[in-house]
Amino acid sequence: MKKIFASLIIFATVSLNAQQFISTGMIEYEVRINNHRMFGDGFWAELWKDKMPQFSTTYYKLTFKDDKTVYKFDRLNERDKLPWGSNNAEDNIWYNDFTTDTRVNQKFVFDNTYLLSDSLMKMDWKLVPNETREIAGFVCRKAQTVIFDSVYVFAYYTDEITVSGGPMGIHGLPGMILGITIPRMFSSWVATKLQVNGVNTSIVVPPTKGKKRPPKELQKSVEDVSKNWGTWGKQSVWNIFL
Repeated sequence: MKKIFASLIIFATVSLNAQQFISTGMIEYEVRINNHRMFGDGFWAELWKDKMPQFSTTYYKLTFKDDKTVYKFDRLNERDKLPWGSNNAEDNIWYNDFTTDTRVNQKFVFDNTYLLSDSLMKMDWKLVPNETREIAGFVCRKAQTVIFDSVYVFAYYTDEITVSGGPMGIHGLPGMILGITIPRMFSSWVATKLQVNGVNTSIVVPPTKGKKRPPKELQKSVEDVSKNWGTWGKQSVWNIFL
């Protein structure tokens, strides 16, 4: 009986230690885009298709601490980068504060850098039962939502990372989002690694560079300019304001 009791204590201790809860760290995401699908089938798309790889890969880093996150461009995959390089991706910064339900985004749009302050995007998630996926060593649960009225987002999250965040402005699940697929954007985001030690959390602050402008006002301007660009025009709006 004593041996059984001791074994139960050891098992419970191991199980408790195995269940880790992380509130501070840095996650690297691999972002993969199907360029040929994204650019559609118009004249300009056909003109560019033979000059660009079908798929391209970029890497971003999400640093998180105390229910706040900063998401930034890190690097291109040189083997499949687009002819125009990063397209000023390094000038885009997403800062989210889940305690105050606010966000501050720094965005490069049409040769200008803007500073956009707003409340967090409202996201009505539906959990998908009995669907899981292992990402970066975590067993993640699946959920789905709709953004921009008609764009489906499929996400995988872990509650072992306690911050309710994810890439860009995507958030609102009971834990960190480690995987995202957005079919209409022909794009996916998958966490490749998590770092918890030696992370520079001093960068988890709102960006300050750029012209201040109401986000809805800028979005309306972008939509007016890109309305005749077809599928690529919609992609541009979604990419800027997600």
